[in-house]
Amino acid sequence: MRSSTGSPQVARKTWTLSTEALVLCICAYFIAVGNHSFWSSALADRSPGDTGTWRFGVGVFVLLVALHFIALALFATRRTTKPLLILLLVCTAFASYFMGKYSVFLDPTMLRNLLRTDVGEARDLLAWDMLTHLAWQATLPIWLVWRVRLRERGWRSATAWRLGTLALALGVATGAFLTVSQDLSSLMRSNKSMGYLITPGNYVYSLARVATADAVNATKQRVEVGTDAVAGPAWTDRSKPLLFILVVGETARAMNWGLNGYARQTTPELAALGVINFTDVGSCGTNTETSLPCMFSRIGRRDYDEDRIRGEESLLHVVSRAGFAVQWRDNQSGCKGVCEGLPMQKMAKTPDPSLCNGSECLDEILLKGLDAQLAGDQGKGNHLIVLHQMGSHGPAYHRRAPEAFRRYTPTCDTAELHKCSTQAVVNAYDNSIAYTDHVLGKAVRFLQSQSDRYDTALLYVSDHGESLGENNLFLHGMPYAIAPAQQTQVPMVMWLSPSFSDSRQIDLACLRTRATQRATHDNLFHTMLGLLDVQTRVYEPALDLVKGCRSPVN
Repeated sequence: MRSSTGSPQVARKTWTLSTEALVLCICAYFIAVGNHSFWSSALADRSPGDTGTWRFGVGVFVLLVALHFIALALFATRRTTKPLLILLLVCTAFASYFMGKYSVFLDPTMLRNLLRTDVGEARDLLAWDMLTHLAWQATLPIWLVWRVRLRERGWRSATAWRLGTLALALGVATGAFLTVSQDLSSLMRSNKSMGYLITPGNYVYSLARVATADAVNATKQRVEVGTDAVAGPAWTDRSKPLLFILVVGETARAMNWGLNGYARQTTPELAALGVINFTDVGSCGTNTETSLPCMFSRIGRRDYDEDRIRGEESLLHVVSRAGFAVQWRDNQSGCKGVCEGLPMQKMAKTPDPSLCNGSECLDEILLKGLDAQLAGDQGKGNHLIVLHQMGSHGPAYHRRAPEAFRRYTPTCDTAELHKCSTQAVVNAYDNSIAYTDHVLGKAVRFLQSQSDRYDTALLYVSDHGESLGENNLFLHGMPYAIAPAQQTQVPMVMWLSPSFSDSRQIDLACLRTRATQRATHDNLFHTMLGLLDVQTRVYEPALDLVKGCRSPVN
């Protein structure tokens, strides 16, 4: 047969399936191919030669296929099935790639963090091997789905068939669960986060949770906190106003911090400045999206409630209410609502060619223009300036420091960490820590230069840590309950000018002793209020790290 143009017609190979059969096939494909992380975890302690292992594996496989079939069959019609399955195939391929490569769990917290990732951060996560993964895990099944011709049925027949298959799937799921219930229940109780390894159910559920929470929060007005906040008696008869810089670090972990006794002195500038180093500090979370709102909240990790934290004003609003000029200067992906309604400057929007490459800037950009800004203020009023660093954000650690700070070599000069030796990854990461040390040293020296006009002080704390290959884990974002110390232990330092410590009557020897004891992000809110002498009912003295080292009159 020839077409109207005279060229032979090539018959396209197609397959005719019912909607239910196609959905079932793709569900089986998801569970078998897209869940390597789940199967590796679920079967980790089981022998492949044990009959019980196979019984457990088959039972769980059938259960998960049936459950996913039930969920998809509720939405799959003859018109929506193919677009829906193609979308899920693409998303599942991406999900399985990142879960397998970086050992992440796609819980609501991680999904929110991914959704808030900016273009620069997302670019770092892209790698050439992802194309290979997508090609075999998404492209081929999408081509097959596209070639399938769905069988047509009248609406009565289609409804009866759908109800029958749903009932059958429910029965199969029940039977499979009863077969493996004892082993599966025990496994899930001991590892409650394992459910977030099952794709596509994990990201669909998490996305629904995030979307629902965001929709609810969007209609709510933030709860005001510290409405009674006022500047305390320490501000009476002061000769100079206060200039306080609070630096929020990114992805710095405590064990690679030179001041904490790390084998490498990655913090020589801070060591020379005699800062007060807190040696045992725990984070609120394992990713920025969680930690940032939490560490600036009065609620914190001790009474963790994400909805309450996101629905209330932060430390910065309380300090602003007490009369401070508060500003957020950002070299990252925003303040995550912490500075909502307050002055915020994205430093990449005023780039410096010596510090920026067109897509991102080195952290020294955070200090650019501060002197001119303060000169215009003419020394009037108290300032709290927050600097949000790019810090050691991975996986492209080699981009987080200039060439002059390439102290430890060889380095991993790619975001594909698995292509590098562990030592090369650590070298690149340590160089980024050394650069953070330089930025902090430069910030302290800037404050020293302002000492004739202001009492000055600085506090630095990282938002969370990082895994660098320990237990085959990379990056961060593990569920907090099972996160390793590498992701939850962070550095924190404090520098107080002599005039500041004298005016607040702070015993520095006492404070150095306190710095050797346990602290967490929960202390930040109340320590800052104490240091700034902001008086409010929400201040809790027991959580103020400096309270015990100040004169009783303060």
